[in-house]
Order: sequence, then structure tokens, then C-alpha cells
Amino acid sequence: MRENPPNTKSVLEQFTSTAAANGQSEQYEITIGASQDTTRDVERELDELMEQVNGALPTDDVQFDEAIIKENLDEILLMLISLHGETHGKELLSDLTHLFGAQLSPGTVYPSLHSLEDEDVLSMHAKVRTKEYAIDDEDFVRATVEQTMVQHLAFGLLLYAFLPRL
Repeated sequence: MRENPPNTKSVLEQFTSTAAANGQSEQYEITIGASQDTTRDVERELDELMEQVNGALPTDDVQFDEAIIKENLDEILLMLISLHGETHGKELLSDLTHLFGAQLSPGTVYPSLHSLEDEDVLSMHAKVRTKEYAIDDEDFVRATVEQTMVQHLAFGLLLYAFLPRL
């Protein structure tokens, strides 16, 4: 166990300074639908985001439990679709495996995509052999991702506050 575990403020400061050192804005922005990058560029961007997370935390590597991925699947899908600009379910399944090590079935991912489409958050465009999804409601995505982030940070702070009692 670490003698001086980090608090959330120090983690966020480290994350912000890492992003600034990488030439990114200190104000995190979600760029939605604007990118038509290739799959390789998106994978590189996802890898860079994970490197920032790993660099901000006092561990060698952050690994996400599959249950957390499932619980936050909508937010993760929205993030991935935002990075791609427009993408299909098979590519999202591949991203989930590559980025999070999660082996989710199509029966888990596609119902979430359909639900987000039904809520008018995503638009779906039928192609010859697949369906492409894109963000339709940027404000909803921003609010949803921000709310989830705050909830996770608050929970982390609660756990951190509890540690001295052990």
C-alpha cells in the first residue's frame, strides 16, 4: 500500500499538466462529429488519452474492470463515436477490446446504440453492409459525460476520505 496516496485534486492537476505538456488545452473539450480521421488516427488518439490517465495516476497501468465498462457503456460509446466522427458497431467493439480490454458481446453493445438512437442522441445511417452511428445531440453528450465524471470523482474522494479509518 502506498504511504502517500494521491488525492483527486493532485491527480487532476497532474492530468492537466500532462495534457498541457502535450500541447492540449487545459480546458478539456469534447470534439463531436468534427473528425473524419482514419481508424489509425483514432486509435492513436485513444492511446494518447490512456497514456495521460496512466501518467496522472500513481500506478504503472490503469486497468478497467469489465463491470465498470458495462455500467458506463453509454458514456464510453458516446466518447468513441465522438472521436471517430461516424463509426459502426464492429469498430466500437474493437475499440472496447483495444482500449479497455473488454470483450463485450454485440448483444450488449447494440442495444445501447439503439437506445441512444431512440433518444435522438445518435443518428444512424444505413450503409450497404453496416450501420454508421454519429452524434446527433452534442449538448446531451457533454452533459452526460460531465455528470458521469463528477460522480466517479466524488465516489473516488469518498473512498479516499475513508482510507485513513482503516
